[in-house]
Amino acid sequence: MAPGSLLVLFLSILGGPGLGDPGPLEDVVIDRYYIPKICLREAQMGDFVRYHYNGTFKDGKKFDSSYDRGATVAGVVGVGRLITGMDRGLQGMCVNERRHLIVPPHLGYGSIGVAGLIPPDATLYFDVIMLDIWNKEDKLQITTLSKPERCNRTVENSDFVRYHYNGTLLDGTPFDSSYSKDSTYDTYVGTGWLIKGMDQGLLGMCAGEKRSIIIPPFLAYGEKGYGTVIPPQASLVFSVLLVDFHNPKDGVFLEHLEVPESCKRRAVTGDFVRYHYNGTLMDGTLFDSSYSRNHTYNTYIGKGYIIPGMDQGLQGVCVGERRRVVIPPHLAYGENGAGDKIPGSAVLIFDVHVIDFHNPEDPVEIETMYRPESCNLTTHHRDFVRYHYNCSLLDGTELFSSHDYEKPQEVTLGTNKVIEGLNRGLLNMCVGERRVLIIPPHLGHGESGARGVPGSAVLRFEVELLSMEEGVPEGYLFIWHKDPPANLYEQMDLNKDGEIPADEFSTFIKTQVAEGKGRLMPSSDPEKVIADMFKNQDRNQDGKITSEELKLKSDEDREKVHEEL
Repeated sequence: MAPGSLLVLFLSILGGPGLGDPGPLEDVVIDRYYIPKICLREAQMGDFVRYHYNGTFKDGKKFDSSYDRGATVAGVVGVGRLITGMDRGLQGMCVNERRHLIVPPHLGYGSIGVAGLIPPDATLYFDVIMLDIWNKEDKLQITTLSKPERCNRTVENSDFVRYHYNGTLLDGTPFDSSYSKDSTYDTYVGTGWLIKGMDQGLLGMCAGEKRSIIIPPFLAYGEKGYGTVIPPQASLVFSVLLVDFHNPKDGVFLEHLEVPESCKRRAVTGDFVRYHYNGTLMDGTLFDSSYSRNHTYNTYIGKGYIIPGMDQGLQGVCVGERRRVVIPPHLAYGENGAGDKIPGSAVLIFDVHVIDFHNPEDPVEIETMYRPESCNLTTHHRDFVRYHYNCSLLDGTELFSSHDYEKPQEVTLGTNKVIEGLNRGLLNMCVGERRVLIIPPHLGHGESGARGVPGSAVLRFEVELLSMEEGVPEGYLFIWHKDPPANLYEQMDLNKDGEIPADEFSTFIKTQVAEGKGRLMPSSDPEKVIADMFKNQDRNQDGKITSEELKLKSDEDREKVHEEL
């Protein structure tokens, strides 16, 4: 008999406000007094069912109850293992459906009854709730609830997975949840550590995917159930969110998001790299970011200062490159994780932007952009130069520019007035020449940086030499182009009064420079240089130089050497 034909209108048409007595019943009377809105399946002949019931007589006296025994009833429908009335009354039921059944004696225990429990020719009244339905031909039921648009890889056997789940029985009764433990469930797939249904149900999932997995008992805990929470022969429903997965054989996975067209050099072991990053778990949870600190992460690569996966993942990067580095846990923080942000066995994803890198052995890199054809004179140590410059980081961040000031930059080379890398980069230049200088931090502002310059930053200078003046040896303020006059003091004493005041000294020196007989130390303020020369010669600081006080720098140096010897 088909399930639909079993339904019989109940008491309202039989008469009487109670159960009444319409006379002998020929078939089971079924009242479907609660039908769930969603009914994915109805019990049919041959299905295995689990249900609860209360059994009473017409007067309401209870003769049996599965609730009182604390255990559901499980059996197969329509194969004669139940009384005929129950067999018929259960067919067509949905999970969570509730029915009142009236079973006449000939479909119950007949004229014999059950000694001491059910008298002969008793009509039986059952209140039934259906809890589970399955069939031995059933397969795993997988429903994808949500799936990321991007899915480069799916779970395979032998992968290690981390997932959250809610576990319920088919009637919705919860039995377990990873969320309540505030921890993912972590295990291998396909190696027998899980029930068979979950082993199968996780295959093919993407990180971030959500699935509903309905597992029949023979792929779950079967006839034994599990403890007090999963009854025997129970179908299980898991709502699963796959957080991440990896394989113990995995290496670092690289995704090149943006690579500059011009990449003259790639980072290797021993290089010092400055980079920004966002670090996330596979489900997108951010666990760390250099951007939030407004400071790059600076480290050597290939030397064990960072996790092995990042050591590998930064090999071969270009300045300005954006790269995604996916690191399995055995190359990251392993089973223990790190702090409260990185769980044990977590796959880490770093989105990296390389700002710059260098090697401690790097020299200044010089690229000549323009050099005049006629270039007979180039800059040397101690020369005084005027130049324009633009200074930036390798990522293009502008730092300083001489064009922002009224005058070009001026410096005497080799006097420690500019960073060493710039000093070297200005040597051997012609007036009018333009260069690009790449200066590593050990020839720049070092690990500490400077105002406006990050620590360990590689600097890029665009320089143009505007003018140069030939310098003098270190320690000299003036040098003679030839031998000085034999009667130097007499010539310097212009009014022949036996003493040389500051104005006579200044006039004499300027005359020598103008006549090409000597030159001052190059400076933007020659008057100050002459004043310093006079101060050095006026030994007693009385405002005039005597013949005993006047000495050549070369004579002073010889006297010092003699004294030291």
